[in-house]
Amino acid sequence: QVQLAESGGGLVQAGGSLRLSCAASGRTFSINAMGWFRQAPGKEREFVAAISWGGSRTDYADSVKGRFTISRDNAKNMLYLQMNSLKPEDTAVYYCAAQKFGGTAGFYDYWGQGTQVTVSS
Repeated sequence: QVQLAESGGGLVQAGGSLRLSCAASGRTFSINAMGWFRQAPGKEREFVAAISWGGSRTDYADSVKGRFTISRDNAKNMLYLQMNSLKPEDTAVYYCAAQKFGGTAGFYDYWGQGTQVTVSS
């Protein structure tokens, strides 16, 4: 099994920045692509960003393109999300997720507990 633990959330003013981190533990050798998702109150969980195992390919939701940057450090089993120019509509619980090698394409097998990000106007 793989365990994922997010950190770095908090309260920030609009226009500010936050860096989320996700620490992976357990069978980390089984992790392939990773991603960030978020869920705002009363809304469904939505995709934010994803990154391939080697980091050469990234993908972003249109709503965060140009403001958020996803990265990973496989040697440290860490995933990051740098969030700049934050807006009140970015307020949500942010989740780290991972796909396993050999798993269903596009399906995330492991999830963290989430970290709250609140952006005040």
